[in-house]
Amino acid sequence: MADDTEDVELDFAADEQEGARTSSVIRHPLASFLHLFFRVVAIITYLCCDWISDSFPSCFVLIITLLSFDFWSVKNVTGRLLVGLRWWNQIDEDGRSLWVFEAKKTSQGRNTGTETEARIFWLGLIICPFIWTFFFFTSLFSMKMKWLSLVVASFSLQVANLYGYLRCKAVEEDGQPQDTRSFTGQQLLQRPDIIFGIR
Repeated sequence: MADDTEDVELDFAADEQEGARTSSVIRHPLASFLHLFFRVVAIITYLCCDWISDSFPSCFVLIITLLSFDFWSVKNVTGRLLVGLRWWNQIDEDGRSLWVFEAKKTSQGRNTGTETEARIFWLGLIICPFIWTFFFFTSLFSMKMKWLSLVVASFSLQVANLYGYLRCKAVEEDGQPQDTRSFTGQQLLQRPDIIFGIR
């Protein structure tokens, strides 16, 4: 009786190389660029504002406008394309504010970004509030109160997006929405995998 089985050579190295190649590709270059562009230009403008203009109101308007564009583009475009997450607020019939956090279900033919794009998204989202925190303390200790108001407004725009996307990431990890009133920073400290994507 002849054995009909034949030896099949499995090439795991080729599969790993293919996976590494597809994870390092940027599928959405414009979205990746816009994710960082407005926030970086706002930070550079803040740092160079004394050289650009002597008028504080014009600097204030320019930086807040840049960060507003950033807020909108991150919330409505880059979050969906790069990581498959989105959030929004809606008012129900009773006049109550309802926050909605969504995570796109991933599949083989997914339309979300690659690992490289996800890293760009999360690093940009996490690092910039730290930079504005540093600016907060420098403005506070140098007693520049008008600049402090600008930094507080900038920080709150950055943190609002960060908070929304951390909530979306928590929904994605758990697979079910959480009660919006019971979510605290304590949950993030207990589960660092939500922030850093560690599995």
